[in-house]
Amino acid sequence: MKRIAVIPGDGIGIEVTREGVRALEAVSRLFGIDLRIDSFDYGAERFLRTGETLPAEALDRLREYDAILLGALGDPRIPDMKHAADILLGLRFGLDLYINYRPVRLLDERLCPLKGRTTGQVDFVIFRENTEGLYVGMGGIFKKGTPDEISIQEDVNTRKGVERIIRHAFEFARDRGKTRVVMSDKSNILTYGHDLWHRVFKIVSAEYPGIEARHLYVDTLTMQMVKDPSQFQVIVTCNMFGDIITDLGAQLQGGLGMAASANIHPERVSLFEPVHGSAPKHAGKNVANPFGAILTAALLLEHLGHREEARRVESAVVACIRTDRTPQELGGRLGTRDVGDAVCGEILEPSLS
Repeated sequence: MKRIAVIPGDGIGIEVTREGVRALEAVSRLFGIDLRIDSFDYGAERFLRTGETLPAEALDRLREYDAILLGALGDPRIPDMKHAADILLGLRFGLDLYINYRPVRLLDERLCPLKGRTTGQVDFVIFRENTEGLYVGMGGIFKKGTPDEISIQEDVNTRKGVERIIRHAFEFARDRGKTRVVMSDKSNILTYGHDLWHRVFKIVSAEYPGIEARHLYVDTLTMQMVKDPSQFQVIVTCNMFGDIITDLGAQLQGGLGMAASANIHPERVSLFEPVHGSAPKHAGKNVANPFGAILTAALLLEHLGHREEARRVESAVVACIRTDRTPQELGGRLGTRDVGDAVCGEILEPSLS
């Protein structure tokens, strides 16, 4: 039995996560996977009711599961989004989910904003270091609210953290038959932390002589992703730059509503979440695009060793796109639930070969 913990989140996160769960249930029925799915109410409603974000025992409870499916977090009733930061970063840091894995794959060329791009020309992955960098929250504010205010934010990079994400990128490339890995930093300006990235990349890449190792400054990388995305297979970068370039990658594949992601520790429970936000203004209107959440469920299945089942989910999404059974975000007329129905129908009885 595989145990899945579900944290639906806030806003449209609740609606699209529901469709991701339905896709998992459809696959489990079809292929006979024994899944146990448990829901946890960590989110805005709980925080507003109890003042609690992640209970003290939450990490220990979640470690008992094989995977976690997380919906988007964020609620306008909590302006500083404390609960969202505490939950998401608490899970990433507390579970040491050092790999943020974001595939950038165009499923239908009509979705790409770049003219003339085919599905084969937008197909790469980005690995973002997920537990260090500017996200560790080290720093402070002195003389806040005065003309002499000083704000300092520390960018923390460790040899261990940098090496393990770079090594994972090369291991992924080798295992998947990829021949090109790009590392992106800003070591010409960020002299210390990103000099570490530069040096470690050179050391690790020497252990993989069959893989072309290329370095690009992040400003150059963003230009090249737009100019010619087909040149990329595997990209690895730091936490902040990864946050930025993965959103650019999402647009290449059709928008944030199409983007899936995983937060991984190879030896421990890992967390899976669509890239988009909670979009409160669209919540409860049955208009949100659930494809990203459904594709995230496919990533979860793949991570648990169910590759055929994951392909079945992705093929179902492709079939729905090609037959115009899509949400408003993609120019279609279906609501969130209707798109989920269509995907589940395609999982159980494919209409396209």
